[in-house]
Amino acid sequence: MLPNMPNQTYLAVDLGAESGRVIAGLWDGKAMRMEEVHRFPNGPVHVNGTMRWDVLRLWAEIQNGIAAAKKKFSTSIVSVGVDTWGVDFVLLSQTGELIGMPFHYRDRRTQGMLARALDIVQRAEIFAATGAQFMEINSLYQLLAFHQTNPGLLAITDRFLMMPDFFNWCLCGAKVSEFTNATTTQCLHPIKRDWAHDLLKRLNLPTNIFPEIVAPGARLGVFDGIEVIAPATHDTASAVAAVPTEHTGKSTWAYISSGTWSLLGIEVGEAVLSQRALELNFTNEGGVDGTYRLLKNIMGLWLVQECKRAFERNGKKYDYGELTRVAIDAAPFRSLINPDDRRFLNPPDMPPAIQQYCRETAQPVPETEGQIVRCVYESLALKYAWVLDWIEELTGTRIEVVHIVGGGSKNNLLNTFTANACGRPVIAGPAEATALGNLLIQARARDEINSLAALRAISRNSSELQTLTPDPGQRPAWSSAEAFYRELPRFML
Repeated sequence: MLPNMPNQTYLAVDLGAESGRVIAGLWDGKAMRMEEVHRFPNGPVHVNGTMRWDVLRLWAEIQNGIAAAKKKFSTSIVSVGVDTWGVDFVLLSQTGELIGMPFHYRDRRTQGMLARALDIVQRAEIFAATGAQFMEINSLYQLLAFHQTNPGLLAITDRFLMMPDFFNWCLCGAKVSEFTNATTTQCLHPIKRDWAHDLLKRLNLPTNIFPEIVAPGARLGVFDGIEVIAPATHDTASAVAAVPTEHTGKSTWAYISSGTWSLLGIEVGEAVLSQRALELNFTNEGGVDGTYRLLKNIMGLWLVQECKRAFERNGKKYDYGELTRVAIDAAPFRSLINPDDRRFLNPPDMPPAIQQYCRETAQPVPETEGQIVRCVYESLALKYAWVLDWIEELTGTRIEVVHIVGGGSKNNLLNTFTANACGRPVIAGPAEATALGNLLIQARARDEINSLAALRAISRNSSELQTLTPDPGQRPAWSSAEAFYRELPRFML
């Protein structure tokens, strides 16, 4: 072994909506130290009025990252695992040809597809068959859009592969679907833990294209002498696996996976399929060890990301730290939005969309960059508090602490707002929870870690954490804002 070489090196390929990374996990048997090896941009490609993913360029970048890792860490690399966002997919022909250019979930072709599905199958029946929230971006409605506009492409499809499944196929030829990402499709039965064949047939969608489902930690094959392991391939599932909680048994903690989306939920043993869960549009997404993540999608830092881009187009360049500073200086609770209003999904210009919402709801219109960003942060914190109340109602569990993981865990202002709005301690970190969870699940698959609780203990040992406690002096102001916030119109996705 070369000097200073780790005992074992694991590679996490972590693809997000804005960027991708190949991260090396240096494992010494007690902690996982992470080192970024390769970073590359990601994002939609606009083609003839549509939004697509350039999966071949991403595959080339993944190969570049693995090659760079091999050059640096030599034979200590034992495995690689891929995680990505959910809902999007690739279609393959029987001979392994890409069928069309994969669509981006924000492409407008799915508009009206949810209503079309509900004309055929009642909402309650779809929820009972999938346990998933109703969002037009879901794979189910993307497939319906395919059926309506390109039925010939579905007719020649041999395999439907979610994004991480596609890259696993590129790596080692395995045509399987990992459980956690499959649950984001609204095509998987939460009790049978298999594809919802009856529902798919009623919607006139082919069922033969869906592959075998495998669990997180499945060992899939070999790429260039490195074992290919499916972690929890949905990025949030890997992040939740790495939540550094000390609680075991019945959950008394919630998590917010904070990034482009905010996913707020709780870990449960079985999917929650109650009428109230349906009414509140909660979803049951797969987790590690057969668990489910009962959660709600919230629009998240996408709103700030889009505001930042808009400010730059207007000649005002801010980094995220500067945006936070101008938000601190803005007056509190001047105006609020519902982050999940449809208009915020993919507007041509985010600040005017926020301003128009405030205008329509008879609030002061935020004008400055600080006012706009503070409006977003306060609104997100208030939405978190509301969703937390719903989770307690659905599960009968009192949440004692909120763990914030992901890139948003570094946003001290939003985390402080969250602690005050929720009235509970917030533990922020790890920021790289997705990559860390990916790496630790690989190590567990190779028998280096013996349980999920042990995995989370290693996450604590491997992370810098910050605890923020609610300020009792802020509670009256937040309670007043919350009362107003809950009266705002709810035009959900």
